[in-house]
Amino acid sequence: MKDRAASLFPLAMLVLLAALTFWLNRVIQGDNPRGPQRHDPDYWVERFEMRRFDLEGKLQHTLVADKLLHYPDDDTTIVTAPRITYHQSPPSEVSARMAYVGNDGREIDLVDNVRVIRHPSADASSPTVLDTRTLKVFPDDEKARTRDPVVITQGKSVIRGTGLDVDNRSGITVLHGRVTGTLHRNRTGTP
Repeated sequence: MKDRAASLFPLAMLVLLAALTFWLNRVIQGDNPRGPQRHDPDYWVERFEMRRFDLEGKLQHTLVADKLLHYPDDDTTIVTAPRITYHQSPPSEVSARMAYVGNDGREIDLVDNVRVIRHPSADASSPTVLDTRTLKVFPDDEKARTRDPVVITQGKSVIRGTGLDVDNRSGITVLHGRVTGTLHRNRTGTP
């Protein structure tokens, strides 16, 4: 009998050690589920205005929006009703129903009722207006693109395309697909 008890002692110690390890693991990790993290915002801001300045202190652009929500699980930000004004000459305005900002801020997806207005310069009499459903903007590169239908108007002139690439630095805009348009010439005197 003594030999049997002596042989069960290491087994009892092993079971006790396993139970102690399980208990310590439970205490350290708590009751956190091992499933995916919840998609809840960690902060939000309502009715805000943000201004960005260049290195010389000159105002570059202003962002005004109804609401901003940040989600920590994927580090994304959702902005409701963004309105951006670029303070160049001539100024431009960008608006949409919603904007999704990536985790590093290098890509911004504008969604629903996207409108870009470039106010007239000295040689133009009316603003240029671009309307589309979505627009992906790369702010650092000053580029944008969409694969959705685009309508560009300036006064009575209208141009339509099925996609668009814009490079603000070079001033080149490329319309894709079957592009159609009606261009009106402004007459200011005799032909």
